[in-house]
Amino acid sequence: MDAWFKDTTKVDVAALGKQYVITDFGVRRDSTVVQTKAIQAVIDRAAQAGGGVVVIPEGTFLTGALFFKQGTHLHVIGRLKGSDRIIDFPYMKTRIEGETCTYFCALVNADGVDGFSISGHGTIDGNGLNYWQEFWIRRKWNPQCTNKDAQRPRLTYISNAKNVTIQDVHLINSPFWTNHVYKSTHVRYLDCYIYAPTENIWAPDPTRGAPSSDAIDIDACTDVLINGCYMHVNDDAVVLKGGKGTWADKDETNGDCERILIQNCHYGKVHGCLTLGSESLHDRNVILRNCHTERADRVLWLKMRPDTPQHYEYVTVENITGYCKRFLFVHPWSQFFKPEKRDDMPLSRCNNITLRNIEVSTPTPYDVKTSDKYELIDFTIDGKPLTFAKNPVSKEQLQHIVYE
Repeated sequence: MDAWFKDTTKVDVAALGKQYVITDFGVRRDSTVVQTKAIQAVIDRAAQAGGGVVVIPEGTFLTGALFFKQGTHLHVIGRLKGSDRIIDFPYMKTRIEGETCTYFCALVNADGVDGFSISGHGTIDGNGLNYWQEFWIRRKWNPQCTNKDAQRPRLTYISNAKNVTIQDVHLINSPFWTNHVYKSTHVRYLDCYIYAPTENIWAPDPTRGAPSSDAIDIDACTDVLINGCYMHVNDDAVVLKGGKGTWADKDETNGDCERILIQNCHYGKVHGCLTLGSESLHDRNVILRNCHTERADRVLWLKMRPDTPQHYEYVTVENITGYCKRFLFVHPWSQFFKPEKRDDMPLSRCNNITLRNIEVSTPTPYDVKTSDKYELIDFTIDGKPLTFAKNPVSKEQLQHIVYE
């Protein structure tokens, strides 16, 4: 990790150029009318003038998909609220669930926008309730339906960009993934509040929450800093992705995740604080540190797909406090997987996984399943090697973890 990761200085909005307050350019203060065209016109106007900051003032503004262009930024004071009609989100070539395909775009989209920023203490609200309920109805009707079958937009999608900052903003109620960043480098999430409900969104089953509402999906990216964020979602929090499938390593639209630092974060209820996979190829040099978890199901989750060649290496988790149901979780992942015949299929591997200074309360410090599809090498906690299968981890090796 180089010096770039030490810089948590916020973007100075005043230095980003002219501010375009959307209500100064024909956007009405009316929370009941979808104003996609009017808001997009303000973005386009700023871009044509050489760039500037599109400002969402006090109030609630309803919109479909918005597309930011080079030189433009988003500053949120009030509430930018997504439409609950999928028709307001065009389907186009995009990236989702480990593949490049045609799917619905996000509420906020920025492709190839170097230096892009989202700032302000306001809220980007995905307005996801109708989408979530439709998902669970569809899943009840067809238990085999995929996440994409229930047509839903993401909240933000940033792709093919560098020097990106998302700071201070509340990112809530996403219909699908909350933040998705793809093929980008030097991306920072600073002091963001990321939330989706984990229960009570569907009357027939109050245990259901917002499906697949991942907090931050990092997809084939390098040099990503997540600092000081709060995450409470009905899926994984920070997820590393990069591609899936038997031939995923031969597809140039896929890629590695490398040099990822998550620090000083607070987790509410999440499935995994840091999850590698399932749609992931090669993740390297990843650190989760100085974080607190209230109700995480897992802290470190390594998802191993039998249909994908995967390599997770040099992952460090340190200085973690709080409570979790399981700390280290390694299992085969077979949901919606499609194995194909490949004579030279590489053996997947997890190696050089380090746990240090772990002070959490948990009923299950580790839950690890071995397989002939992958190997686990050089797992250590505070310098003591962990062994699996026939040589289970002892309590002495996990002496810094509190058993309930």
